[in-house]
Amino acid sequence: MGKLALAAKITHVPSMYLSELDGPHKGCRQPAIDGHIEIGRRCRELGVDTIVVFDTHWLVNSGYHVNCAPHFEGVYTSNELPHFIKNMPYAYDGNPTLGHILAEGATSAGVHTRAHDATTLALEYGTLVPMRYMNADRHFRVVSVSALCTVHNLEDSVRLGAAMRKAVEEHYDGTVAFFASGSLSHRFAQNGVAEAFMHKMWSPFLETMDHAVVDMWQRGDWKTFCAMLPEYADKCHGEGFMHDTAMLLGALGWDAYEGRTEVITPFFGSSGTGQINAVFPV
Repeated sequence: MGKLALAAKITHVPSMYLSELDGPHKGCRQPAIDGHIEIGRRCRELGVDTIVVFDTHWLVNSGYHVNCAPHFEGVYTSNELPHFIKNMPYAYDGNPTLGHILAEGATSAGVHTRAHDATTLALEYGTLVPMRYMNADRHFRVVSVSALCTVHNLEDSVRLGAAMRKAVEEHYDGTVAFFASGSLSHRFAQNGVAEAFMHKMWSPFLETMDHAVVDMWQRGDWKTFCAMLPEYADKCHGEGFMHDTAMLLGALGWDAYEGRTEVITPFFGSSGTGQINAVFPV
């Protein structure tokens, strides 16, 4: 019935919003913004009606969760970086039907997941930042999936991604995109020196590892990457323990996936962390 039309690993760095504002950093993240706009354009071409975001800023301590409220609207300030994202208005439409299909599919596969539609849960900025550039006109409906999973096994997140794709294909009457919203390595610059690392990685080791990972993705060496993902996520401070990436690759076939990643926004350093916008062919 339904279709997964596009899959991507995307950045959500708050300096993208800062890049819009007058000041010393105006325009600094235009390539990342342009990458989001391009991915949104491709979604429109493919007939996507709903974007599902695996959001590494939605922290959960038990179970897996789907935010599928009918509507999202508010003014957002980041509690983490209130000097980067402050007073950012947003308004998007949700998709309760799809949210329940995703949660029921994952639960049926043995990964207990709850869908929340009658809720005051707000969206986190791992969803809000990309939607700002991809979905300003509310063309797409939005569903957010918790991906900052503190006590969860990566293997369960792989199974969740696979189950959610199966649920879309078997039970949803529409076309969706899946986005893993998070960085590669995620070691923020030490307090007091953040400004010096605004456009840099925290260490040569992390930068080298991130470039090696992107090279694996572009070559389609998924067996190597999937085997090393738990250790990479740990030793390179993967954002959200890289559950977003596990979910995305689960939806694509995990280590049996044969696609070669297309880089839309080239890898860049941001406040010590490693960032990219990249499409994973479905």
